[in-house]
Parts: sequence; C-alpha cells; structure tokens
Amino acid sequence: MELSTYFRSIIEQDKCPVVICNLEHEIIYMNPAAIARYHKSGGDKLIGTSLLNCHNDKSCELIKKVIAWFEENTENNIIYTFRNPKENKDVYMVALRDENGALIGYYEKHEYRNAETDTLYNFT
Repeated sequence: MELSTYFRSIIEQDKCPVVICNLEHEIIYMNPAAIARYHKSGGDKLIGTSLLNCHNDKSCELIKKVIAWFEENTENNIIYTFRNPKENKDVYMVALRDENGALIGYYEKHEYRNAETDTLYNFT
C-alpha cells in the first residue's frame, strides 16, 4: 500500500479542519472536519475554488505575505496566524513542500486547546 494512503487516512480522521491549497490558492482538498465546519459557506463545493474568495482584502494580503515568506527559505514552514478565544484555538499556516524542498502549496492547521472530555479508551 502506498504511503499516501496512510497520510490521507490520518488527515481524514483528524477532528480539526484541514484545508489544502495549491500556490494559486485553489482549494484542492478539505477533510471531513473542514467540510462540516465550512458547510454554511458551501462545504465540499469550495473544493476547486479560490481560498481568497473566502477572505477579506486584509486577510488575502496576509495570506500572500505568508506564501512569500515560505518561498524565501525552506526552513520557513509554519506561522501562527490567528487566535480564536471563543473556540480556544490557535490557527497556523503550514508550508507543503515536495521531496526537493520546493513549495507546492499550504494548509491551515487548527489546534484546539481544550482538554479532551471523552472517556479514556471509550470503545462504545
């Protein structure tokens, strides 16, 4: 089995939204959590559209600055972009690179800071 199958499964099982874009800012993938989170904006119908259409002018400018920063150095790979106190989460943009280190896209990473409320090893 290809390693990419494992990676896809990891992303699809993640409870946090994952939206992957190419360098043209086209949404090329949304995991189920992202589709659910952005259902009011179109959910999976956003795939194939520009991420920039979902943001205001200031946010679009910042997204473009982050991409330029990613392109400056192969060590520039993650940047903190937003704190949402209402949801107790931090949001990051993460560079996606090919095997040679070339920038090929990016994704938005959500990290919730709430403690898990599920029971340990809850098999039910």
